[in-house]
Amino acid sequence: MLRVSVTRDNALTVKIGKKDNSAENFKRATKILTADSEMVHIWDFSGRTTYILMNSWNRMPHDSRSADHEMPLQIQIYDLSEPMANGDDGKRDGLALTLGRSGFSNGSITDMDLDSTSGIIKQVGSGLTGLDNLGNTCFMNSAVQCLAHTSKLVDYFLGDFCKEINTHNPLGMKGELASAFGDLLRRLWAIDRTPVAPRIFKAKLARFAPQFSGFNQHDSQELLAFLLDGLHEDLNRVKCKPYSEAKDSDGRPDDEVADEYWGNHLARNDSIIVDICQGQYKSTLVCPICKKVSVTFDPFMYLSLPLPSTTMRTMTITVLGTDGTIVPSPYTVSVPKFGDTRTLINALSNACSLRDDERLLVAEVYNNSILRYLDEPSEVISLIRDGDRLVAYRLPKDSEDAPIVIFRNQRMESSLSSFGRKSWKGFGTPLVSSLPDTVTGSTIYNLFLKVMSPFRVSNDDISDGDQTIDESSLANETTDIDMNTDGSERTSLDNNALEDETETEDAMQFFLTNERTPDQRMKIEMDQALTVKGPQKRLQVVVCWQDKGLEQYNLGSLDSLPEVYKAVLFSRRPQDTCSLYACLEAFIKEEPLGPDDMWYCPGCKEHRQASKKLDLWRLPEILIIHLKRFSYSRYTKNKLETFVDFPIHDLDLSKYIGHRCQQIPHNYRLYAISNHYGSMGGGHYTAYVYDEGKKGWYDFDDRHVGPITEDSIKTSAAYVLFYRRIQEDSLDTGTDIDSDIPS
Repeated sequence: MLRVSVTRDNALTVKIGKKDNSAENFKRATKILTADSEMVHIWDFSGRTTYILMNSWNRMPHDSRSADHEMPLQIQIYDLSEPMANGDDGKRDGLALTLGRSGFSNGSITDMDLDSTSGIIKQVGSGLTGLDNLGNTCFMNSAVQCLAHTSKLVDYFLGDFCKEINTHNPLGMKGELASAFGDLLRRLWAIDRTPVAPRIFKAKLARFAPQFSGFNQHDSQELLAFLLDGLHEDLNRVKCKPYSEAKDSDGRPDDEVADEYWGNHLARNDSIIVDICQGQYKSTLVCPICKKVSVTFDPFMYLSLPLPSTTMRTMTITVLGTDGTIVPSPYTVSVPKFGDTRTLINALSNACSLRDDERLLVAEVYNNSILRYLDEPSEVISLIRDGDRLVAYRLPKDSEDAPIVIFRNQRMESSLSSFGRKSWKGFGTPLVSSLPDTVTGSTIYNLFLKVMSPFRVSNDDISDGDQTIDESSLANETTDIDMNTDGSERTSLDNNALEDETETEDAMQFFLTNERTPDQRMKIEMDQALTVKGPQKRLQVVVCWQDKGLEQYNLGSLDSLPEVYKAVLFSRRPQDTCSLYACLEAFIKEEPLGPDDMWYCPGCKEHRQASKKLDLWRLPEILIIHLKRFSYSRYTKNKLETFVDFPIHDLDLSKYIGHRCQQIPHNYRLYAISNHYGSMGGGHYTAYVYDEGKKGWYDFDDRHVGPITEDSIKTSAAYVLFYRRIQEDSLDTGTDIDSDIPS
């Protein structure tokens, strides 16, 4: 690199002095900057001025150069403080550039660097350049724009970063990712503000991270994590990583242990990314049995903060009796949005005045059948969607291990797909009852009549004989029966046969079935002994109704189960809100490890469900905060639209830092935001960026860039926040400080 100086007296002058440079660099500059040299540009690293050098060089006597050991260059400069329209940047008149003697004793001097290997001193643009969307690449554009306005990264990649590329790092990409990113940044910071199509950079991403190949929508934070890690490995200054063994604290002071861990980390990791983006947090594990305490200190590239589960959720569940004494009743309860099944059952038990000798069996009903049972107390209720339908059955508490019977109802209905031909169709909500030790067909029959008693039609005109189903008529049915290998009787469910069989039935008939093969059924006879098999101890029974039986019951309440939450038309739920400090509190809160994340206790020599606590120990210059809006599970994907109130001018983290270093401030100012609008698996990403030169915020929406007011940047779409440390002199003078500090 060649050191040049700029001074302003009557004219702007650039000086290349031999006293400021090595003899070799000065000699190379004199060869490059000749009368026949081509266009010369300036990279402005100072951030305070911009320069353009063009046209021919006037000849200068050789002896005067060697005598003064300097090359004064007198130039003119344009004021580029105002943004130029796209396409107008290359239509300026040529600038006059003359070599001549100029006085350097007056005026202020600013130092800049010249790449003496290429002889190019290039001008830096405003950085307000958009990125073309190549097809669902807005997630990439959003993350890149935030990094492209991280000042120290910009200075680094606009400089001679190639000399730090580590092509021999097995964890890197042989410098290809860093080179592609550096080239993209240079194009974004060029004078020409024509939107850039990042095809080469996208191709490199797809090559080294196949998960980002194609044109599907992805997560901007996942891309950011891969990109920062990849840039670090490509630019790692450590060519041979030494071996270091992680040691436990063993009662040593935290400062000593933290410095040891940090030193081991820096011995293997040294790059511009580590310099400005990496911090350190303290992790404390406590064994619940032997109280063994383990303290480790780990590096972090960004903080992933959970959104605190302080908001409530309204849920409606229908409670049904199993003893024939109560009718179905819906109950609405409020529970923590991220609570578990145990919390939901406790709230529902209080709402329905559950007796001490009763318990609730909660299930999800879909298509007139039980889809699943919510019998795992630790299962999170965030998996339950608003459109689901839940029921809770009141069962005797002393029968928790006893088998149960589930009754599903069917009736003959015409089907359009079969040209009006009737077939058996399910209807209503399944009913449940406990089973005694000995079960026969008659037991099933009596239990069903018992649970159906709340739905019985009261009519004085109907005689008692008509209201009672003749048991002998059920026992003397005519049906096609096949013999199973075990001697049991199995019916064929051919629709024609069943239609003929049930024409003579007075009310209903019962069939055994199972959850795996519901189309295979066995007719239940009154004197038939039944055995409940399987670990779940659940007997599945299908009740086929005749019209005469349906006339005796009012089953309307079983046909209309309410949804968990029914949104009112044209209305929205009140938006959940929290502060960024509340997210930090949730991050450092002590919590027990999950059953799938057990810790091996060196004291007990066994895996234990230890309690874990995180504390911030060392903060980086650039603090990246990821708000965990997306939740993934085996069944569902959800996005949290919580509005997070984050500080803009002063994020004060002093009370969250365990390492009380008085020399380093812990106050940060926001300078970029990656936003996500829409739902999971789709939506759109944009970026808000603060421009230091314009002293204002800009909205980067793919190729479109425009100003935005500071009052508009706080939205529920904020996904990744970028903060820059406020220097001590700014804190002393009160610069960039507002009232965002928490009380």
